[in-house]
Amino acid sequence: NIPFVSLTCSFAGKEYPDDFGNSLSYDTFYEGMSNGEMPKTSQPSPEAFYKAFKEAAAQGKDIICICISSGLSGTFNSANIARNMMTDEESECKIAVIDTLTASLGQGLVVMKAVEMKESGASFDAVVDYFEKIKFNLNTYIVVDDLGHLKRGGRISSAAALVGSVLSIKPLLTFNDEGKVISVFKVKGRKNVINTLTRYVAERIQNPEEQMIAICHGHVPEEAEKLKASILNEVKVKDIFINEIGPVVGAYGGPGALAVFFIGKHRQNHIIDVDI
Repeated sequence: NIPFVSLTCSFAGKEYPDDFGNSLSYDTFYEGMSNGEMPKTSQPSPEAFYKAFKEAAAQGKDIICICISSGLSGTFNSANIARNMMTDEESECKIAVIDTLTASLGQGLVVMKAVEMKESGASFDAVVDYFEKIKFNLNTYIVVDDLGHLKRGGRISSAAALVGSVLSIKPLLTFNDEGKVISVFKVKGRKNVINTLTRYVAERIQNPEEQMIAICHGHVPEEAEKLKASILNEVKVKDIFINEIGPVVGAYGGPGALAVFFIGKHRQNHIIDVDI
């Protein structure tokens, strides 16, 4: 029951809203990518946010808009333009736009926590203040199977993609304090991916027994379940939530991507590039 504004995925000659698999199923998307389809993505317009804001304001609601990282997309900027449009109309509706500096289920964790706080009676300002303070502790770690998708999306250089493919290197990626993708580790071979992700969770998570961890994957549910079991073997957490990566983020992660999200130590804001 949470309104959302969709980013768009251009796939197989058609435009689809990223709406949790309703318009474009995850099976169709990832099978298409595995067969050579190259999707493209686009951000929502300010007008799309403005329409959503107007509808909420008409119901007498204040708005907390939770956006994908500004280091990945112009979505945060579009939402701010729409907020300014509402302000120019002297709307009494309070609107906060939060840059999560992450994506996919990292963004989802923020949404779920915001709902939990609201249902517990937290004020609008308390929810906003909490996430402005905590977002630099929202850890994101991702391993992709094919660097070519990141290269085509402009997230890494052609040279880095070529070297990674030749040497079978799977870079462990994260988001820095600007919400941009950086490499923090080199994982050699797919078999080391789960152990490496588990180690980073164990080393960096804070107050694990109070936390829900999120795992998302690029059409490899069995690996997501293995990662869940591996983490639970090392860390006692409140819960682990698993879901598939949607087409907009999946256009860059590609089939085989595996990611974990949790609250932990201050997110890494520098590259530590180490061979194993």
